[in-house]
Amino acid sequence: MTEETKYRRLGVFVFVALALLFGVLFLLGGRSLFQPTLVFETYFNDSVAGLDVGSPVRFRGVPLGQVSEILPSWTEYEWDVPTNKRRDYIVVRATIAQNRDWIVRIRRETPAMIAAGLRAQTQLAGITGQQYLGLDFLDPGQYPPLPFDWKPKYIYMPSAPSLTSQIIANVQHFLANLDKLDLQRLERNINTLLETLNTKASEVPVAELSAEASAVLTDAHTAIGHLDVILTNPKIPAFLRNLAQASGRVDGLLANPGLNQTIDNVADVSVRLRRFAASGELDRTVRRIDDLASRLDGTVRDNRYDVRVIVQDLRVTADNIRTLSDNLKRNPAGILLGGPPEKVQLPGKSQ
Repeated sequence: MTEETKYRRLGVFVFVALALLFGVLFLLGGRSLFQPTLVFETYFNDSVAGLDVGSPVRFRGVPLGQVSEILPSWTEYEWDVPTNKRRDYIVVRATIAQNRDWIVRIRRETPAMIAAGLRAQTQLAGITGQQYLGLDFLDPGQYPPLPFDWKPKYIYMPSAPSLTSQIIANVQHFLANLDKLDLQRLERNINTLLETLNTKASEVPVAELSAEASAVLTDAHTAIGHLDVILTNPKIPAFLRNLAQASGRVDGLLANPGLNQTIDNVADVSVRLRRFAASGELDRTVRRIDDLASRLDGTVRDNRYDVRVIVQDLRVTADNIRTLSDNLKRNPAGILLGGPPEKVQLPGKSQ
């Protein structure tokens, strides 16, 4: 084998080895270099300890990408701003790698989702202390975007304070308030309260309370006995049966279609009366009756003498009718013939 053949075989081996290496690298992660990506950045005004480059980005637990950069805002946007006027935010940039259609659609709908409350928030992954960047829809009024004076290099995503930071802040506030407490004074007040309670407890008449409690229990036992006697009375079942029968009769009465018809008729009459009152006929009738009463009153007042004479004549006429009625009862034929019948003299009787 010549030297040239050896070198040729070595070159082929190296070429094949490099091709295999690049193929493995491409399979392990090189494909992501050719995938469409969406880069956004968000700003935090508190600590992001536990969040590192490479930490996952998730939407409600669904993996979308990873954190690509974490840097302070003054090194990125505020070099020319005086120190006392800098925002001093933490800039977190994340990369989302998905298919092209997904990236195009998300890029188009991101402003609307941000207006609807889409926010970035650091969250704990389990109990290990490792954090990830979570995306979720929150109340936009409660978590407005942080103010800043520069133009973001990538799509800006507003943030919300992390739950961990809120818990730590609340704990710190509690500890600060705990330091301000006068524990010695609180201990003295508690001791005074316990002594007072002990004194009051010793002054309680336990024997009297026990006797009263026993009397109450006795009265309750007596009342229960009386209630048992009442319930065992044979009249109670009869009363319950009568009550059930009365209830059945009431149900039958309510189920009678005639009752419904009566209710409908009453409702119809009520509607008619309401319409009659609303039409004004009732007011006109009342006014006519009032005018008639006024006229009668005037007539009677102007002819009081004639009315008195008429009344006297009516009385005389009534007396005559009463006399005529009495005569008619005693002698009905006399009304037609005139006087009473003549007496008949029977033969054989003296005059």
